[in-house]
Amino acid sequence: MHFLYDLAIYVYGALIALAAFLGVQKAKEWKKGRRLERKKWKSIDKNKKVFWFHCASLGEFDQGNVLMQKIKSKETNAFILLTFFSPSGMNHYSKREHCVDAAYYLPLDTLSNAKEFVSFFSPQVAFFVKYEFWANHIIHAQKSGVKIFCVAALFRRKQVFFKWYGGFFRQILNAFDFIYVQNKESKLLIESIGLKNVLIVGDTRYDSVYKNCLSMTESQKEENNTNGVFDKFLLGEKAIIIGSSWPKEESLIIPYIKNNSDKKFIIAPHDVSKKHIRNICDQLKDNVVKYTDFTEQKGKNCLLVDTIGHLTNAYFYGEMAFIGGGFSGSLHNILEPAVFGLPTFYGPNINKFPEAIEFINQGIGFIVTDQKSLEIVIDKIDANLNELTKQTKEVIKSKIGAAELTYSHCKGLIG
Repeated sequence: MHFLYDLAIYVYGALIALAAFLGVQKAKEWKKGRRLERKKWKSIDKNKKVFWFHCASLGEFDQGNVLMQKIKSKETNAFILLTFFSPSGMNHYSKREHCVDAAYYLPLDTLSNAKEFVSFFSPQVAFFVKYEFWANHIIHAQKSGVKIFCVAALFRRKQVFFKWYGGFFRQILNAFDFIYVQNKESKLLIESIGLKNVLIVGDTRYDSVYKNCLSMTESQKEENNTNGVFDKFLLGEKAIIIGSSWPKEESLIIPYIKNNSDKKFIIAPHDVSKKHIRNICDQLKDNVVKYTDFTEQKGKNCLLVDTIGHLTNAYFYGEMAFIGGGFSGSLHNILEPAVFGLPTFYGPNINKFPEAIEFINQGIGFIVTDQKSLEIVIDKIDANLNELTKQTKEVIKSKIGAAELTYSHCKGLIG
């Protein structure tokens, strides 16, 4: 099976190269980044203790980042080595507050690449965040004496580890010294294949998002001293925020905006291309003003954020949030609005998002499927807003602490 895995990796690398040759931008970045990577590798002071974190992309970095910062604050000689699989992680992680000492692309997962990487950097500890299970890097690191942990992990019954033919992939899980999972279901699945080195710690994203949003609140004060667009638009009112919306969410909310001129709305679409922004403006007509055009409030009830980077600040001004991606199965971050106490609602395709299911179970998240259900949900939140806001903040605070629990436990294993 290992031979078949290696063959699949080589085929995967060839397909990426072909896609890059055909002009696929993400594939070009992926290939170029790895081709130039070894020239960028820098030797690490032998007196430093190398903590290697591997993340698929930016979302996983957000989960690992709070643990990195915890380690950096506790370990005086810690060197944080970060690897990414995706260009989106490599290109954007530096925009976050972080303590990373060096960041590189993870080489293609061949045995020779794994040996070269582990030998060059000599990590003492490795953390693979959530679901990145690259067999050669993990197994070779284990054989080299690296302490290896899987953090913020989330498992589902349909994954290959739990199939009759998944023996090789179960070997990968066996290589971890400990696996820190988000929920009880994941723990039971891991234990069902004979592994006992598993602990429920929760999702470190709650820690990370809570910290980031608090810092955003401070930066919001600075923005108010410069342009204050949100303040000037809202004039002391709260808004319904439509966060990272796709056309499906927009098709539901736009008629509602037109029919509710007494309410304020802020739309921050996922796609901020000129074509898409113009399309939304054409539909909303006299109801909307663009963020980049705003000078003063002139009776508009919808602010269209046609920029990147203002969504979290917008949540600070919200009372509830309609989150995009729930119809496609790519639900955007619902933790950010919840940190500010905003009840959230979203489309029904959320099976891969346990936090969305948890919010529903806790009564602070709601499913919408069509125009009628959207109106019902908004009315329901409106009628119970104060209680839902309080409850949402309490749920978020109850989930904080996964990073501290993970660090405290693994510290005893690392020594």
